[in-house]
Amino acid sequence: MAMSSAIDGFRLAYDRYETTASPGRPAVVLLHGWPGDRRDYEGVVARLSGQFDVVVPDLRGFGDSDKHRRDPVQFYGRDGQARSVAALAEELGISQLLVAGYDVGSRVAQHLARCRPDLVRAVVVTPPAPGVGPRIVEPKPLEEFWYQWFHQLDLAEELIDGDAKAARIYVRHFWSRWSGPGFYLDPSRLDHLASTYGRPGAFTASVAWYRAGGGSVISALTEAVPPAAERSTVPTTFLWPQHDPLFPMAWADRLDEFFTDVSVEPVNDAGHFVPVEMPDIFARAIRRAADGISELFPLGVSQRG
Repeated sequence: MAMSSAIDGFRLAYDRYETTASPGRPAVVLLHGWPGDRRDYEGVVARLSGQFDVVVPDLRGFGDSDKHRRDPVQFYGRDGQARSVAALAEELGISQLLVAGYDVGSRVAQHLARCRPDLVRAVVVTPPAPGVGPRIVEPKPLEEFWYQWFHQLDLAEELIDGDAKAARIYVRHFWSRWSGPGFYLDPSRLDHLASTYGRPGAFTASVAWYRAGGGSVISALTEAVPPAAERSTVPTTFLWPQHDPLFPMAWADRLDEFFTDVSVEPVNDAGHFVPVEMPDIFARAIRRAADGISELFPLGVSQRG
């Protein structure tokens, strides 16, 4: 593990797996979700190691990255998270990125691509996706998204923050409910998440994302369709899991209103945590996206500035 330089006072913890095997290929940055951390990508990294320069950070407020009691909107939302990821890439001398993510990491990856198309060459993500709109507050979705309102309350901190036992119970609920049939979270992995989210201040920092308005409910209700000239131009692949209770496949119907180059690939038997549940599929999608970049930029561009 290494630590980045501070941006807005926040350093990111990250792991880097370098290779010289594929010069000219983009570096792969893997962004985790909630309730997880950078270790969610161990299976994906194992399948990409030696083929790509891979960087796996903990986002602001997560894992071993810095956690501060700061205004969530200013420091923990999409802008702040994307600033930190872009700055980490630049600090490492990387000028081309393929950014992949799930959950919170998906939102950050999509936002980074819109803000920095000069840096991001391709995106591979799972839901959430834009275009949901008011469907997100229909009765069935509301059964799942209750936690986003709970995270706004001081009560959430009082019940969970600094208590590893409470954190274990809470985190276990989501990994059990949101994962696909047949997936079983290894107890040692759950122990790790419990100790990580159970540190004093850690749970509060992790839910700052939701308090900043980054959650799916607020994002869906406040989103606006961009003018055609302002759609994201970075090639984007959505791996859409069959058994994600948060994001049904029907919600992929409006992606063309937000992206100029987007594809959707169903992932059978997977739940919300595709990189953990189906690392082979996630890694293969990254390789395909990288091959597509090579076709667009056949001469390649040095990854180091």
